[in-house]
Amino acid sequence: MTAQIALPATFNDFLGNSTAIEHLRTAIAAGRLPHSLILAGPSGAGKYTLALMLAMAVECQRQPRDLWSNGQSLASFCGVCHNCTRIASAATLEDEIDKAVAAREELREVDKKDTRILVQPHPDVLIVPPDPPQLLIKLGQIRTVIQRSHYLPNEAPRKIFILTAANMMKEAANSLLKVLEEPPETVHIIILAENPGELLPTIRSRCATVRLGALPVEEIEMLLTDRRPDVPPKQRTLIARLAQGAAGKALGFDLEAYTASRADALLFLRNAAASSSGSAEPDHTALFKMTETYRAGAEGQQKTTALLRSLSLLLEDLLLLGAGTPELLRNTDLRPELDRLSSTLNFAWIESASRGLDQVQSGMRRNLLRSLSLDAFAGQLAAR
Repeated sequence: MTAQIALPATFNDFLGNSTAIEHLRTAIAAGRLPHSLILAGPSGAGKYTLALMLAMAVECQRQPRDLWSNGQSLASFCGVCHNCTRIASAATLEDEIDKAVAAREELREVDKKDTRILVQPHPDVLIVPPDPPQLLIKLGQIRTVIQRSHYLPNEAPRKIFILTAANMMKEAANSLLKVLEEPPETVHIIILAENPGELLPTIRSRCATVRLGALPVEEIEMLLTDRRPDVPPKQRTLIARLAQGAAGKALGFDLEAYTASRADALLFLRNAAASSSGSAEPDHTALFKMTETYRAGAEGQQKTTALLRSLSLLLEDLLLLGAGTPELLRNTDLRPELDRLSSTLNFAWIESASRGLDQVQSGMRRNLLRSLSLDAFAGQLAAR
């Protein structure tokens, strides 16, 4: 069980992106919040937190208002009414998903396959996460959204549906289009997306998009100093760079887990560098032994995602070194090794490796065998 997460008490306590948030608050106050909205931004940027806060502002029974300096009204929430407290109860999404999965496991086998994971903290707010173990939003979940969207709200002004990821099964994405084309007047659908490009163009065209930008490294480091004083200064500096401008990612960053996945990612690069230089035999044995540990299921997917992210950051660092901008490196603790790799792996190789990485990520979305995909990718890297 993860620690209880408290939502920011006010919109002013949300870190960063104040202009985008003010526009959303103005829209809610004026009754013009788009019926279909994409909140885009990196993992840890606060998309889910913001989505819950927007839901609270829409559904709050007291409907408090703040004023801009120009007199413009900004929607807010009280945080204590019955609607606010129930919506806020879903702040720890992982715990809510775990409860839903546990409840599904208690069902008869014949019922399990037809039961999809949904989180409903309030009768008029439904949260739709990727369904384990494939971690994709599935057709059954979207059918529930469509069905419930046609009913009037029970206890609040609007019905709000929050889809917590952009990775959907094809049938689910096509089905979602039906409700996006003609959303009921009392419905708001909020889609959270790290990469909106994963969504169908027809879905993107029917939604307003709000992007949450990255915070400066210095601001992230100050936040860590304030909120995580237990972390040594050198580690805080490293985490601030690895968090990629996402405050939430920085505060919850597991450096030990990251360095473990990065160690696996380095095996790929060392193997490729040995092949490229011809100075040593590439260590295929160690590499393939490592990829065998990337099994199927939700845990395997999370482990693979962490590996691919760390590999992506390492490739970015190699590009930064090649471009003569080492001050922008993220993996600052690996500078000597990155320098060695950079001297062997040229820009054309890094570009090709990045394309291969995209193909592996695409294969994951199509549910290809992970260990085989990684083996094939390693072989391609060594051959380049």
